[in-house]
Amino acid sequence: MSGTLSQRLIEYCDLAKQLNVDAVLLVPGSNFNRLVIHPFMSHERPFLMAACADGRAAAIVPNLELLSWSYIGFEGPVFDWRDQTGYTDAFDKFMAYLGATRVAVEGQVMRVFVHHALKAAAPDVEIIDAEREISGLRMIKTDADLAAMSKAIDISERALSRTISAIKIGMTEKQIEQMLTQNLFAEGAEDHAFHPIVAAGANSAKPHAKAGPSQIAAGDALLFDFGARADGFCADITRTFFVDHAPDAGAEIYETVLAANKMGHQVARAGVTAHDIDDAVTGVLEASPFAEFIRTKTGHGLGRDVHEAPYVMRGNHLVLPAGTVFTNEPGLYVAGKLGVRIEDDVVITETGSKSLTQFPTELTVIQC
Repeated sequence: MSGTLSQRLIEYCDLAKQLNVDAVLLVPGSNFNRLVIHPFMSHERPFLMAACADGRAAAIVPNLELLSWSYIGFEGPVFDWRDQTGYTDAFDKFMAYLGATRVAVEGQVMRVFVHHALKAAAPDVEIIDAEREISGLRMIKTDADLAAMSKAIDISERALSRTISAIKIGMTEKQIEQMLTQNLFAEGAEDHAFHPIVAAGANSAKPHAKAGPSQIAAGDALLFDFGARADGFCADITRTFFVDHAPDAGAEIYETVLAANKMGHQVARAGVTAHDIDDAVTGVLEASPFAEFIRTKTGHGLGRDVHEAPYVMRGNHLVLPAGTVFTNEPGLYVAGKLGVRIEDDVVITETGSKSLTQFPTELTVIQC
């Protein structure tokens, strides 16, 4: 998005018309930050902005945030409040100004106490969940969005290279995680996109494993799932290596997952559905001797959030336009033994797809 805040608000006012509501209400988070171009925090203090179908806008702003708010160019009325007096009066004035009978909110982001405060101020207002429509405005990435994501990915890949070059047998998962984190920030990350996963051996069979005190050993699978955040956008990369050597069974599982990953790149293009991609990718795994070890869908959208629309899974018949970015991350997980996941960040184009991730996907043994 570009232009002034008032110009950017038009998109949300138009969405309110399309949804047949009086206003779209946003709270701090990725949609809010996209609009105001400032990372306001979500905490115990309610903070709210309305984009109305009739073109008006209004906000509830904690008093301690007023100075920061003054820099973003908001032209509507602001109802501020202090911790000492509470926010009830601000909500009463805000809802009276809106005069709304029906509003749309982000169901996955708005917290229950904010919902209750709205209903206390306007008991008859209808509050609908428009998470899909509101977040859907972010699905097609701009050139600036893609540049930020590419920056985050480049930082992540450089950090991974530095990390695996320093691994030694006997290191713990936690030591490797700490090394990865140091390398991410040394390479220029502004933050983690999410808490990184470093998992070895049997722990790698848990899709959302946590690093612990386990020492890596020869023959272990060693899985990294991590990403930097840069200019407000996320990277999300998974690579699985083998330590010292790859056991025959592990190598066979790896090559199966790699074939599925390559299928994801092959079928992705503008006009296919999320179902189509997952069906093709998962189909490769199902046709292998390892079908019983499938645990996850193919992937999810990526951008300001590490998980956002579209969700690449069977049953999601959403047509994907050019500019959509998703994670192509098939995996197989053998409980008690090993897991293999290979994840690329992919942008859909009119003629196919382009991998934003460039780190090699061929089976790699860390000689240490």
